[in-house]
Amino acid sequence: MKVIETDLPGCVVLEPQVFGDDRGYFFESFNRDKLAAHGLTPSFVQGNVSRSARGVLRGLHYQWPKPQGKYVSVLEGEVWDVAVDIRRGSPTFGKWTAVVLSGENRRHFWIPEGFAHGFAVLSEYATFTYLCTETYDRDADAGVRWNDAQLAIDWPVAEPLLSEKDTRAPLLVDVPEARLPVYVPAKGAS
Repeated sequence: MKVIETDLPGCVVLEPQVFGDDRGYFFESFNRDKLAAHGLTPSFVQGNVSRSARGVLRGLHYQWPKPQGKYVSVLEGEVWDVAVDIRRGSPTFGKWTAVVLSGENRRHFWIPEGFAHGFAVLSEYATFTYLCTETYDRDADAGVRWNDAQLAIDWPVAEPLLSEKDTRAPLLVDVPEARLPVYVPAKGAS
């Protein structure tokens, strides 16, 4: 497994080793020991799958309290996947990173607790899968507006198809502090 660091510490892209021939292919989509060897030790409690059409944008979603870390990938199609650091006190607060995930590149993206997450579908459709470190909690469900000018995310879709919830999401500056995750420095960090 190859681990690729992103601009946001903690958010990493994982490329599995793929074994294939003319019959098809095989790869491990999750291996606890291999992740642990790279310092990642998530404990997953819920798995989700969504299917979306071209131009759909889902996000930017998070939970607080009861934050979810997410291990995401695409089984079919292609998405532009985004993580935004929304942890109060973080040195990278309001910064984002993005990666293309597809059924062809088989990449996975680890988004730790405390980050907002969203994606835009680039292909005709995409089947998206994610493992979560916390179960969904309607009372903790929250979001940040996808096109918040302060975040300046360079989405690859100009007029996305959005849910009503995502259309109404607040700007990051308008989210009450109590509804934002708190940054906790890693042990040994100054």
